Amino acid sequence: MKHRITLFFVMLVTGMSTGRSQPSENILAGAWHHQEGDKQQIAVFVDGFLSHSIFDVKNKQFISTRGGTYTADGNQLTVTWQYDTEKATSGVDAEAWIGQSTAFNYTADNMLTTNLSGTQATWKRIDSNEGAMAGVWRITGRKQGGDMGQMPLRDRRTLKIMSGTRFQWVAINVKTGEFSGTGGGTYTFQGGRYTEHIDFFSRDNNRVGASLSFDGKIENGQWHHSGLSSTGNPIYEIWSKLEE
Repeated sequence: MKHRITLFFVMLVTGMSTGRSQPSENILAGAWHHQEGDKQQIAVFVDGFLSHSIFDVKNKQFISTRGGTYTADGNQLTVTWQYDTEKATSGVDAEAWIGQSTAFNYTADNMLTTNLSGTQATWKRIDSNEGAMAGVWRITGRKQGGDMGQMPLRDRRTLKIMSGTRFQWVAINVKTGEFSGTGGGTYTFQGGRYTEHIDFFSRDNNRVGASLSFDGKIENGQWHHSGLSSTGNPIYEIWSKLEE
């Protein structure tokens, strides 16, 4: 009897009881999809970072994207913004929104119900960040000629936000709000080949529907990425997980 009481106490203290609820961040983690007509929305929550994009694959239209760090407590999602294409292109002073936070309500399980899009809507889970690629990556090295140039973290940066199946790159300035471009879709990474299938591309909508394949490998936690860019130019890049 004494051993049973001790075991119960240990389970209670360490949170190992079968009735334990997941932390809010774990419930949200992954990629979510919402669609109305031809307009699609993807929200990726990974490593405390959210990226929310709106696009139309059928008509090859990029509409908007925004993102930043997030916290979730109870049924409240709070996002601190690092980029927002609608605000960046509308002339709103960056100081009015960069680094500012917005609260949204949500409930989540296999479905996500939230007003993230501006109105209350239900989103379908796509994945839960399965796989080694899930995370927020940034370019830390790029080969130029025969030399690998190092790229320290600056306000102006290119990020790649990855769930278990979705990718999105964004070129942004986290201090000025400047937005230089984005693209995203689905990806696979098998047998040393990383392949992107493009759903939206802000710089050239003719890229929508295309697939790009690269050689890829993970070494010492770094992602080595090489092949031909969307413009046909050879690239060799090293990406590392974002740390600030």
